[in-house]
Amino acid sequence: MRDASSTTPGLHPTVSEARLLSVLDTAADGIIVIDGRARILVFNKACENLFGYEARDVLGRNIKILMPPEFADHHDGYLNHYMSTGEKRIIGIGREVRGQHRDGTVFPVELSVGEAETPEGRQFIGVIRDLRARKAVEQRLNQLQAQLVNLARVNAMDEMGAAIAHELNQPLTAVMLYLQAVQRKHRDGTLPPAALGDILGKALREAERAGSIIQRMRQFVEKREPERQKVDLELLIDEALELTLLGTDVAGVALQRERAPDLPTVEVDPVQVQQIVCNLVRNALEAIKARDPRWVRVATRNLDGTVRVEVQDSGPGIPKDVAQNLFRAFSTSKRTGLGLGLAISRTIAQNHGGDLVVDPGGDGRGATFILTLPLLNGGQGGGAKLSA
Repeated sequence: MRDASSTTPGLHPTVSEARLLSVLDTAADGIIVIDGRARILVFNKACENLFGYEARDVLGRNIKILMPPEFADHHDGYLNHYMSTGEKRIIGIGREVRGQHRDGTVFPVELSVGEAETPEGRQFIGVIRDLRARKAVEQRLNQLQAQLVNLARVNAMDEMGAAIAHELNQPLTAVMLYLQAVQRKHRDGTLPPAALGDILGKALREAERAGSIIQRMRQFVEKREPERQKVDLELLIDEALELTLLGTDVAGVALQRERAPDLPTVEVDPVQVQQIVCNLVRNALEAIKARDPRWVRVATRNLDGTVRVEVQDSGPGIPKDVAQNLFRAFSTSKRTGLGLGLAISRTIAQNHGGDLVVDPGGDGRGATFILTLPLLNGGQGGGAKLSA
């Protein structure tokens, strides 16, 4: 809206109208006013920049010109429905929708709509904010977060490297010994066919075991987009424990596993949740190295619409000065590692709609980490339609 003629043809603007025009054209957000027939009455300077039209190009035209076709085709019907029934769908509610530039580019905007009764009839005022910059920042943050999650997994595997190498060495050594036995007996001519099949079968099973370990490591470490699915949490925890204990000396450690009866399935990214459990159990094993007795308890609970996974140890507990920085990235009391594990674990939990907290224990009581996950995860739909 560039001058009074856009609303009052042939007349000069009054002082109040000129003041209103000045406010509209200096507003950072787009402002559009339409009548009950969806004709554009006001189109400020921010709208010109946002949609690529000048005010004189759109005044008096249907607002559908600013919408993608899939929305524009239905808008008049939505408006007529509201005018006849009073049933609101977007009026009075700010929401994300999509607009269309003059060049055909579709982009996200935040739209707030109000209405007013005027001498010329009912009018609707829309305030529009461009969301492209915000979306770009959100996308970049998501990318950086995914990179940090992957870095934490790689760091965890690095810390477990010696134990995993030992675990892989066992089946590979067994394969080598079985094949050497076959070669030796074949050279001596003392290898019956039945014995050959038995030895090769054992070698095959050990090779499959080694392959399974490598595949599990690859799934845990590989960089990929989060993928949520309905899973059996108890089975997921058992697999995480198996991965964590690969090659680890747990002699003298009592691993207590408590399962909640009839635990419902949860919708999570299984690799990311396993990452949390692995990290918590590794920390627990580290905490009890010099303790007696040595035990780690992993339990599940079904409480108040959430699932809880508790990892408790018989360690000395966590000092207060350490506990307050426990979930900060790059804060660690270990001699090796980046201190990313707990920070990333909490981020993963919160991205799933849950949380990760700690009871630090102390005074002869070990720490308890509590992971909470919601039983139901509602998804968010795509862009909404510009309708009344």
